[in-house]
Amino acid sequence: MTSFARNDALEFASPDDVRAAQEQLLRRHLEYCVEASPFYREQLAGLDLGAVSLEELPLTDKMAVSIRNSEFVAVDPEKVADIVFSSGTTGWPTKIMYTQGDLERLAYNEERAFNACGITSSDIVLLTCTMDRCFIAGLAYFLGARAVGAAAIRNGHGTMEGHGEVLKHASPTVIVGVPSFLRKLGEHLSAKGIDLPGSSVEKLVCIGEPLRDAAMAALSVATDLERIWGAKVYSTYASSETVTTFCECTEQAGGHLHPALGLVEILDEAGNEVPDGEPGEVVVTPLGVQGMPLVRYRTGDISFINLAPCACGRTSARLGPIIGRKLQLLKVQGTSLYPQSVFTALDEMPEVSEYYLEVLSDGPLSDRLVVHLAFSARPVEVDVVLRRLQARLRVKPEVIIEPMADIRRVVFTPESRKPVRFIDLRG
Repeated sequence: MTSFARNDALEFASPDDVRAAQEQLLRRHLEYCVEASPFYREQLAGLDLGAVSLEELPLTDKMAVSIRNSEFVAVDPEKVADIVFSSGTTGWPTKIMYTQGDLERLAYNEERAFNACGITSSDIVLLTCTMDRCFIAGLAYFLGARAVGAAAIRNGHGTMEGHGEVLKHASPTVIVGVPSFLRKLGEHLSAKGIDLPGSSVEKLVCIGEPLRDAAMAALSVATDLERIWGAKVYSTYASSETVTTFCECTEQAGGHLHPALGLVEILDEAGNEVPDGEPGEVVVTPLGVQGMPLVRYRTGDISFINLAPCACGRTSARLGPIIGRKLQLLKVQGTSLYPQSVFTALDEMPEVSEYYLEVLSDGPLSDRLVVHLAFSARPVEVDVVLRRLQARLRVKPEVIIEPMADIRRVVFTPESRKPVRFIDLRG
């Protein structure tokens, strides 16, 4: 059975040394896939694994992993240690199986991520992401905290009052959570008179939502978090399928990939690699995975890569923020845009407290965008919101004002592990 490679120094190695190490790890990965994975035994049949290049290998998409799920399993049932379900795109959850070795790899992966943003054994890490409901994120960050020697507080999706009590009595130095939630938590605690900049919290590790725009400038949620909490904010990106994290370092300039744990490509619609810095689909080949190994996995997420050495000293590839999801690209009034650009525009309006988007078909080549929102205590006229959105997006969506309770009932549904801000009603 394959195993992952522990190689901290590879993050700082020369491009030639990284390339040589990754080629060796890729060969080992492909050999394991052919040996143990029914799916890849079929897909890679006839290829010279000692000579084939990465771009010559077949791509794997989410649909294949969902529909042919059991064919991706590369271990006997007794070797499975943990089972999770990703949200998937096929209408039903996708089962992902991890071995004990995969969980150890996951711990090492998050250890390197936490190390990059300055988390050490002296830290106390408050986890506001759940460890239950077959969700990998909470477990991943718990394992990462323990791997660096930090203490972990598994408060999960607790109440704001509950998190406030933890802050008061346990003095966490790091909080891991979704940025929009951490902003609401900070505003709630500040309104209660708690001096957050004077508290123990020094770092916020943010998951699930971007902190920066395509130019790497801080979004309003990032600046709000730093102002409210008086803490540094760091962005991470990962997925259940790839078990591989891209986490910002102390320079806050893109998420580093640990080169011993994966290969990343950015591809255009035709499957060709785009130039450094250009947007395209994020494609990941996780290395050293045992339970469900993948080759050139198409995440469906749109971002870009920065291959220049980082000011932190690492030479590893850095992933930019997620600009959008391939399947969520909208065509509204002749303009192409992703929901994330609408989220960003709404997040920059202090009067807007909560929102979600609906998209419906408006003809064979056009979409109708509806924004449902609730105002904070400082409402403005709907026309003001429309003008701001039109100036930012170059389209004029429909805007519907609703009570806060109605919006939150849609966004924070019990059936979803993440806030629901985009509802696709296109046929």
